[in-house]
Amino acid sequence: MVTVRVIFFARCRDITGTEEDELILADEPSVKMAVERLAEKYPRLKEMLDRSLLAVNEEFATLTTRLREGDTLAILPPVSGGSEDDLCEITREPIDPSGVIKRLLRDEDGAVVTFEGVVRNHSMGKTVLHLEYEAYEPMALKMMRQIAEEVHQKWPIDRIGIVHRLGRLSIGETSVLIVVTSAHRREAFEACHYAIDRLKKIVPIWKREYFEDGVVWVEGEGRFPAEGSPS
Repeated sequence: MVTVRVIFFARCRDITGTEEDELILADEPSVKMAVERLAEKYPRLKEMLDRSLLAVNEEFATLTTRLREGDTLAILPPVSGGSEDDLCEITREPIDPSGVIKRLLRDEDGAVVTFEGVVRNHSMGKTVLHLEYEAYEPMALKMMRQIAEEVHQKWPIDRIGIVHRLGRLSIGETSVLIVVTSAHRREAFEACHYAIDRLKKIVPIWKREYFEDGVVWVEGEGRFPAEGSPS
């Protein structure tokens, strides 16, 4: 048997009525097993568990993360601010801008501003064959939600959508989409500009460019040969 300490924050703490709990799980348990046990023990917590980030020993975790004796599992509810109607998403499927706009736009909105980042066919004076994106997904989603919160604090917008695609992308495909809906256009434009700039700075998503003669990682303002690629 494995004993795991569970700590709760904010609304999760209110729902459970305690700051921490202890679970005794079968051998070689996963975070998913712990979450399922918590949902059984605290039925009102289930909806929040579906929307919360998870961390094991202060490191972001997924449902498949293995737990060991004495581990601490933290349940991290969505950050404060923003709107529950916002959309922050990472996907491996093609992004549908019109579908995202339809999901976010409401009758009281007088403006919708979008930014699409698309894969171009050149970089550094060379022909690009395709791109690959990868991410530290739990933290990337957390940072996207933080950006949404910042936008709501700075401008009186209605909703914001931030969607980024991972995996292999061909020329012309959309890699990132920002959608801002608002009663007026000015704040929508400013918020959209701010959101994509912040995403490029703080969200842990990395791009790899494929050329005929090699592969490079794009990191900040630099480009570095991928392992095994000609320099």
